[in-house]
Amino acid sequence: MASTTVTVRRALQRYAPVRLAVRRYASLLLAVVVGGAVWASAAGDLGVRSPLPGVVTLVLAVASGWASGAVRTRRWPLFLVAAVGWLVLAAAAAGVVASYQAGVRLRGRRLAGYLVGVAVVLGGGVVVGQQVGGVRRITTATTGNVLLLAVCLVGLPLLFGLWIRARRDTLAALRDRAERLEREREAHADRVRAEERTRIAREMHDVVAHRVSLMVVHAGALEVTAANPATVETAALIRTTGRAALTDLREVLGVLRQAEAAVLPERGLDALDELIGESRAAGLRVSREDEGAPTALPATLGRTAYRVVREALTNVRKHAADAETVVRLRFLPDGLEVVVRNGPSAGGPELPGAGQGLLGLRERVELLGGRLDATPVDGGFLVRALLPLVGVA
Repeated sequence: MASTTVTVRRALQRYAPVRLAVRRYASLLLAVVVGGAVWASAAGDLGVRSPLPGVVTLVLAVASGWASGAVRTRRWPLFLVAAVGWLVLAAAAAGVVASYQAGVRLRGRRLAGYLVGVAVVLGGGVVVGQQVGGVRRITTATTGNVLLLAVCLVGLPLLFGLWIRARRDTLAALRDRAERLEREREAHADRVRAEERTRIAREMHDVVAHRVSLMVVHAGALEVTAANPATVETAALIRTTGRAALTDLREVLGVLRQAEAAVLPERGLDALDELIGESRAAGLRVSREDEGAPTALPATLGRTAYRVVREALTNVRKHAADAETVVRLRFLPDGLEVVVRNGPSAGGPELPGAGQGLLGLRERVELLGGRLDATPVDGGFLVRALLPLVGVA
């Protein structure tokens, strides 16, 4: 099924320019060809020469061309001029187009009615040919020629039109099937994602929320029972940070449990000082430096810069909590450079991590057309992100 869908899509894309050109110029080209063919038939170049005045031939030629070009919106003028053109001039061009259009557009009783009308017109042509005599009689009034004309000028165009209609119906059915399969695939993917999001939310609630709640409870108990002011202050900080973490976790779990994907509000550069203050309260020696004239930045760029600083400070707390750290923002004419650099650490216990923070951050920066570098420098570590303004909304 998937291969059929891909094949149909490729075929439609391959012939799209041709279909567009045909739709744009086909009506005009058909009108010119049919009108010219009717005129040539009346002049004896493509059929029986007509003894009627040239103005009659011109009127029928123009009417046949106009009716052929307008057949997409109105069919009956073409059928009418085809019948008149055959009876008056023995011109078959409009009749060929009419038979093809009947095969493409008519069904059931209307198609049967068209065939009855064709039989009446051919019979009338026989009567006219017998009355006019000469070449006209031989061409349109003899049994063999009438049967040949019926097959070549009516039957073959009609069969070709029926084949075109069947092909269009088949392509339409395949297109509908492909669209239905695509909708079913998207619905299945959405259902799988929703189930996975629900499972992740349940796991996070059962494991992370439980342990953070215990941490908050123990920190609160330590804050009440401790006699050392420094211990009380540290316990209060742990309890406050734990409560904030639980609040953020509830928001994340709420987003995960929603049927449709939602966007969790993120902070930008305006919350950078608050982030640095929280890091200082946690014991980091971190400072901020700005270079260049601050300018208004797109919200997306500001959120990405905030995430760069947050991830870098999180890594410092995990691996070099005693190191001197500098957060530097450099406002450039065409973007923003964010640098977070920490010095060497004296060592100590490190907090566990998944090792995926910088990978996800690099993907986020590259989506904006920027570049992220994360390398050891002089015993410390450097995180540098260059975020361009071009293409950022």
